[in-house]
This record gives sequence, structure tokens and C-alpha cells, in this order.
Amino acid sequence: MNFLEIIGYIGALCIGLIMGLTGSGGSILSIPILAYLFHLDEKTATAYSLFIVGITALGGGMRNLFSRQVSLKSVLYFGVPAIVGVLLMRRIIIPVLPEVLFHIFNFEVTRRMLIFGVFGLLMLVAAYTMLHKPKVRLNEMELEKFEFHPLMVTEGFFLGIFMGLIGAGGGFLIVPALMLIAKLSIKSAISTSLVIVCMNSLIGFFLGDFTHMEVEWSFLFTFVLISLIGILIGGTLARKINGERLKQYFAYFVILMAVFVFVMEFIVRTVYV
Repeated sequence: MNFLEIIGYIGALCIGLIMGLTGSGGSILSIPILAYLFHLDEKTATAYSLFIVGITALGGGMRNLFSRQVSLKSVLYFGVPAIVGVLLMRRIIIPVLPEVLFHIFNFEVTRRMLIFGVFGLLMLVAAYTMLHKPKVRLNEMELEKFEFHPLMVTEGFFLGIFMGLIGAGGGFLIVPALMLIAKLSIKSAISTSLVIVCMNSLIGFFLGDFTHMEVEWSFLFTFVLISLIGILIGGTLARKINGERLKQYFAYFVILMAVFVFVMEFIVRTVYV
């Protein structure tokens, strides 16, 4: 085990800590760690991220599933189309994407650039949602009940394609969508999101990547185990730390990570690779 791998496993613990403290952010950290510290290619890094995020969400998702916080109608109308999108991307589109997508003059636009470029944009969107206070007040949302809207199906499908491309759970995008479109309360939206993220990630991994990829299970289970330990520690610390202040600090960290990804992929790799 070299120095970068040791740092990577420490990063796995940090993934758990962040998820335990903020309730999100797993893929935002897992993909850079897998790609830059363990030197996994973009296909493997995003596939492993799906498994890591899915297992992490499994505990909270199963616990909430047996409570009255989960909107099963939202899981059906939003989650199932999202699963279709994830499977379409991970099983059909990703395996056939060429390494070099196209050329702009003498500049090669690669599959890796596409995936990590979109991922970097996702990180910026995630940071914005953490720094931006919603205009709708919590007590106003608590009074609403589920409402079906056709946009749930189409948005779920395209969100699934988007998340399948970059190997992320997308909880921070699913929650506001469920609140604004399905009219769920914040608590119900978060609980429902965990179930949808778990389903998307694990089904996308096992029915998509697992069918055409050789998985290094010993590494993956070790990484997940360390992350779960971090979640337990983070969940304990969350009771003693100001959650809003922590989200702000994490948002700024995410912005720095996004800049790092853009520099690595569009400057460093194009110059030195």
C-alpha cells in the first residue's frame, strides 16, 4: 500500500464523516478519491461510486421505507423512470462510448473529459444548493400533500441518465424536485430521496456495470466499510455541530474540488498526457 492509497482510505473515512454530518456529498468526494488517489479510470470510478453511494443510502433508505415518511407514489413516478435512465446509461451507452469522442481542430475531446467535466459542473450546482437558501419556507411545505405531475416522469428519467453518466446519487437534486413538483414536505422528500438514490445506484451498478466489468470486491468492501465507520462518527458529531455552518464550509470545499477537477482534466492532462 503506497502513500496515495493510505490518503485514499483516509478520504473514505472523510466521505462517511461528511455524509454523517450533512446527509449528502458521498459521490462528490468518492469519485475524485477513486480517480486521483487510486488511479481508477472514469468507467470504474463512476461504477464504484454508484456502489458506494448505494450501500451508504441503503441503511437510511430501508429505515425510512418502513416509516410513513417515504412517498411510495413518488418512488413509482419519479424513481422508476430514474432507474430506467441509469440503466440505459450504465448498461448501453457508457460501454459503447469511444475513448475519443470528437476533435475540435487539434484538440481531442475524450470520454473522460465529458464525464469529469459534467461531474465538475454537478459539484458547482451542489455547492450552490448548499449556499442558497430556499425561498419556500419549511412550514409552508409541511402543509402540502403529494401531487402527481407528468414532469415527475420526464425529470426522473433525464436525472437518471445524468446520474448514470457521472456515477452520482443526486440526492441534492432529487430533494428539491420532489418538494417543488410532487409537493412533498422537506422530511418526506429527504426520506423518499434516500430510497430513490439507493435503488438508482445499486440497480445501476448490478444490472449495468456488473454485467461487463470485473469488480475488485476486496477493495470495494474495504472502502465501503471505512466509509460506514465514518458515517457512524459523523452521525454522532452531527448532534454537537452547527449543521448550517458546516454546510457552508463544505460548499466552499466542494467549489475548490470542482476547480481541482477542471484543472486536472482540462489543463494538466491535456498538457502532460
